Amino acid sequence: MFTRGAILATIIAIANQKGGVGKTTTAVNLAASLSAKGSRILLVDLDPQANATSGCGAALDSLNGSIYEVLLGKRDARSLIHDVFVDFNSTFDLLPSHISLSGAEVEMASFIGRERKLDEILAPLALDYDYILIDCPPALGLLTINGLAAADSLLVPVQCEYYALEGVSRLLETVQLVKQQINPDLQIEGVLLTLYDSRLQLSQSVANEARRYFGEKVFATVIKRNIRLAEAPSFGQSVISYAPDSTGAENYTDLAAEVMDGCVTVAASN
Repeated sequence: MFTRGAILATIIAIANQKGGVGKTTTAVNLAASLSAKGSRILLVDLDPQANATSGCGAALDSLNGSIYEVLLGKRDARSLIHDVFVDFNSTFDLLPSHISLSGAEVEMASFIGRERKLDEILAPLALDYDYILIDCPPALGLLTINGLAAADSLLVPVQCEYYALEGVSRLLETVQLVKQQINPDLQIEGVLLTLYDSRLQLSQSVANEARRYFGEKVFATVIKRNIRLAEAPSFGQSVISYAPDSTGAENYTDLAAEVMDGCVTVAASN
């Protein structure tokens, strides 16, 4: 795992321009799992759909501001951070999103250094956390570029379904451009297999294909299909809070351990 240094947060962007891959589910539940293990966590919702925000129990109509205002220089990030309950021993911080963020790319078009606005926002916060997770939108626009420019590494969720790897090569091309032009230190944190069902030959085939393509960058942990994991967002909770004994909670706890250990290994065939 790539880290900036002993006293600064490790910043991980979670991105895949293909929707429905478990990107936001991973952002919320990895934040909760790392927090439950004692890490200081900030989750930045950079997606205009604001699913991570609602999935953390933040009522969108009650927010007094979001990352949108921060990116435009109208608000200070610290003034908008929300505390998210995980369990009686742990919480994590959330910098929320809002549908208004959908207009940010147009409004930021004339900004000097527009690709590094998020980096500028997170730099003074890096001393306050062990990990900063960025839930990027399912697109390769300016917001995602900001996420990659600010990050130390990229975590790519890949669903075990048809066309799983479609578009991932384009994401990796974008990563290379960001490395060349904006953020030369950006690394691949790992590829995470999601929506895995061991009963299906398709899941096994996609998993094997991903391992052949990405090799040791595939996390040993796979996120299995789990009803509790699917239910948790509707209650505004992580699965760690909603169903701590569920398979989903166990999977994300294992993922958090891999991230903390910096141990991305090739998973054994299932």
